[in-house]
Amino acid sequence: MSSSESIAHDYLYTAAQVRELDRLAIASGIAGFELMSRAARAAFAEIPRRWPDKSLIDVFCGGGNNGGDGYLIAALAENAGMAVRVWALSDPLSLRGDAALARQSASDAGVVIKRWEGERPRSQALVVDAMLGTGLTGLVRENYAQAIAAVNTSEAPVLAVDLPSGLCSDTGRQLGAAVRASVTISFIGKKRGLFTLDGIDCAGDKVFDTLAVPSAVYLQLSDDTAEKTKLLNLNTMLAEWGARPRNGHKGLFGHVLVVGGDIGMAGANLLAATAAARSGAGLVSCVTRPEHSAHFLAARPELMVHGLAGGQLAKGGILAGLLDKASVIVIGPGLGQSEWARVLLRSVVSSNKPLLIDADALNLLAETPEILRSHTAPRILTPHPGEAARLLECDTVQIQRDRFAAVLALRDKYQATVLLKGAGTLIADADTTAALYLNSGGNPGMASGGMGDVLSGVVAAFVAQGHFPAHATCLAAAVHAAAGDEAASSGERGMLASDVIDNLRGVINRYAAVSG
Repeated sequence: MSSSESIAHDYLYTAAQVRELDRLAIASGIAGFELMSRAARAAFAEIPRRWPDKSLIDVFCGGGNNGGDGYLIAALAENAGMAVRVWALSDPLSLRGDAALARQSASDAGVVIKRWEGERPRSQALVVDAMLGTGLTGLVRENYAQAIAAVNTSEAPVLAVDLPSGLCSDTGRQLGAAVRASVTISFIGKKRGLFTLDGIDCAGDKVFDTLAVPSAVYLQLSDDTAEKTKLLNLNTMLAEWGARPRNGHKGLFGHVLVVGGDIGMAGANLLAATAAARSGAGLVSCVTRPEHSAHFLAARPELMVHGLAGGQLAKGGILAGLLDKASVIVIGPGLGQSEWARVLLRSVVSSNKPLLIDADALNLLAETPEILRSHTAPRILTPHPGEAARLLECDTVQIQRDRFAAVLALRDKYQATVLLKGAGTLIADADTTAALYLNSGGNPGMASGGMGDVLSGVVAAFVAQGHFPAHATCLAAAVHAAAGDEAASSGERGMLASDVIDNLRGVINRYAAVSG
């Protein structure tokens, strides 16, 4: 695949960008009806491939071009000898343009077309969802919501055309109701809403077809990278990393300092530090409460552990020496919000070292964002939606309503590389001209305590080894998710953060093993 062709596969697009790609494709000489016909053929090809035993096809069609795709799929199914019926959610005779031509093609093929009045899909049928596409912006209208409910409560598998009906193409949230598809085939540009939030559950298996749109069309849109979202590819990133020098030593691979672990929360610090060590950092140190030192060393003797009480945090003391030696500092895992924690945060920020701020350090930062004014080194924030809401002084619902907007707002407010956790993790580079990044890996088993602490350690280890903050964050997100997916091979329920740590080393070294 050439670099220009890979743009179509590697990037995610908004609905407006896909419409522009459509326009550019038509301007390049491909008729709109031809694009619709190609989409129908690509979708129809999935039916015998995925469901070779299905000969009953119920196609639910809306009133726009998405419905036009459905009418053409119905025509193809009818011509293939399948028992097809179309349920029209709007008056078929009101269709215009290419959609009207598609409806006529279905009628000419002998497809039975009826207005939908509450009917459920037939038993043993395959449902083709061609009701609502990328043009939907507001809540689903009542008749469409009822049709979506009829599809979802049936036992029929569902092939969604371009987008599950009711899903917001740009944000991935349900707009009142959304089809839960078995397979979604999308065209020309991958819709970013399919890869995050509700889109992950609604889309099912995702298939993509460029419809043979020329590479030049994508290149016409490629200059505006800041408006696109790039899918992370772990194998590509690991391949670019390359092998370690044979004469390397621990000093070449950086020194991670993990600060946190208040009373009752020592495990978070230990998880982050262990993950950093397993991710290749040359040296890893911890600052924690004195009560925890012996337990840390017993659990992980490779760490350098410093137990500091409140009276030992004076400026110029032991802490200052530890901060000075660090290549990158993680603050937050198990930090708490006591005065001990606040002194540590102020000291770490004033060291002006590269920082990763997570967990309780984010909550303290939300209270006093001005603390970063004197910090000029690179910084990375890794909030979950609740922490992001506190940082932006809003609620979690607002964050989840548009995760893409939220991660950009965090980047701009805190002038940092930001990783917004959740299904379809998003990363915004501190460089405002760069694209967003989305990691599609991971699984529900990772929704358990300590997973974020592990991620913080991995990110810091990659920064310590010389990766730029945004690249380190992207690589860490992909590695962390892949390690979680390997851990889930034994089952998602009951998976622990330490199970992910156990898989980090193998994932990071996988490319070298394969290429060797």
